[in-house]
Amino acid sequence: MLVYTDLLTGDELLSDSFPYKEIENGILWEVEGKWTTKGCVEVNIGANPSAEEGGEDEGVDDSVEKVVDIVDTFRLQEQPTYDKKGFIAYIKKYIKLLTPKLTPEQQEEFKKGIEGATKYLLPKLKDFQFFVGEGMHDDSTIVFAYYKEGATNPTFLYFAHGLKEVKC
Repeated sequence: MLVYTDLLTGDELLSDSFPYKEIENGILWEVEGKWTTKGCVEVNIGANPSAEEGGEDEGVDDSVEKVVDIVDTFRLQEQPTYDKKGFIAYIKKYIKLLTPKLTPEQQEEFKKGIEGATKYLLPKLKDFQFFVGEGMHDDSTIVFAYYKEGATNPTFLYFAHGLKEVKC
């Protein structure tokens, strides 16, 4: 199994259990999330509770919670939204922090593609939810989530160069 961690913080952000598609010349990875149910699920085992003592299970929490698989699996933490000015400031800081951690070849790819990726992301800012890894570090790679037109499940966007592949 491969896990993708934040190159800047080490937080787990994704794994190979979630297939991705490269977009914007490989600068961004697009991953489809799914809503799932977490918690107690009623299972009919054929017993007749009315014939048994007590009838109701006491002390059992039957709460069910709907979660997005990627957010729940990697314990992603939602962040406040960005306006255009704040997002540009984040991107500039991110480039400055990430570039020294890349190989010279990766640096060249990243510098060539980050402007196009930023232009791709800017018009979608109002539609995004922003997430970071479990550690909630200030210098984290941001994960973007949004709903494509007519979709019931969210789509996540990752900066490919901000991820480090770790074999488990």
